[in-house]
Amino acid sequence: MSSNPPQTFDDVEGLKRLSSSCASIRQELSRVIVGQDAVIEQLLIALLAGGHCLLIGVPGLAKTLMISSLAKSLELEFSRIQFTPDLMPADITGTEVIQENRQQGSREFRFLRGPIFANIVLADEINRTPPKTQAALLEAMQERQVTVGGERHPLPSPFFVLATQNPIEQEGTYPLPEAQLDRFMFNVLVDYPSQSDELEIVLRTTSDAQTELASQLSGSELLQLTHLVRRIAITPQLALMATQIARLTRPTDEGASQLVRSCVRWGAGPRASQYLVLGAKARAALLGSPIVRREDIDAVAPAVLRHRLRLNFQAEAQGVSAVDIIKEVLEGVDQSLESSATRERISKVLRS
Repeated sequence: MSSNPPQTFDDVEGLKRLSSSCASIRQELSRVIVGQDAVIEQLLIALLAGGHCLLIGVPGLAKTLMISSLAKSLELEFSRIQFTPDLMPADITGTEVIQENRQQGSREFRFLRGPIFANIVLADEINRTPPKTQAALLEAMQERQVTVGGERHPLPSPFFVLATQNPIEQEGTYPLPEAQLDRFMFNVLVDYPSQSDELEIVLRTTSDAQTELASQLSGSELLQLTHLVRRIAITPQLALMATQIARLTRPTDEGASQLVRSCVRWGAGPRASQYLVLGAKARAALLGSPIVRREDIDAVAPAVLRHRLRLNFQAEAQGVSAVDIIKEVLEGVDQSLESSATRERISKVLRS
């Protein structure tokens, strides 16, 4: 494989500003959120990359508090939508009402905006509402707009959907369709706190102290940082490695392992390759690096891939999880890239 040099990155001051801003946000969040450093890092990476997040964890792990606190620290308009079985699409996007113009003696339609018109939208327990209402988010998440009554209404910029889901209660829930899951950049697992963190949580939340968060970053500044992230350098080899990681999750790919062929029904699509690269760029910028490294791709791969794999009955019978598949793919990607067929295909791509 040829060693093409990466694109250059010349905004060193911007990178320092990004790292400093994210450090300030983390410091501010630590005033109300105990622990969960990995979760906060993944949320920041997704925001810097301009992607949406799906947070999965049992009740009581401060998922909602974490998202609302993040919005406060970013000086962004925040909106919470509590998803319920009787929620209708218009309750999210908004609706048109007839308004009377008394001066002209006429009536006209007026669009009343729904809670989706915010910078950060918390879709709380998103799997508790029927597919028709879940689908109301599809256009918003992909196109950053909603269409009501045949008229398009652009959403504020920046725009992020941060959804939560309870993995325990499945009665009366509606699993998210694959098309919507694919629009979430990250699937973030929120785990139980350590005993020392849990003790601090108890001491904090049972006292009479009130904490007010200060904004550390404006919406316009965040948009500038997302553009800076996209300018982080990455070698063609690492970009191709990201595409190969996604391809190795597909049972029909010639390089797929026996485990993938026997246990995976559907693998990750091209959007996974894009998010692997974008996530790696955002993580590199977060750590102050002007160039993506291999460990950046490895670090974001589980969050990018785990909700994009559809396992079959054989995987369930054998106790194979998406985490097992991802681990094997990451361990085998280097060997896969060294195969003669893959080397030839990569050489053609690099020459073009």
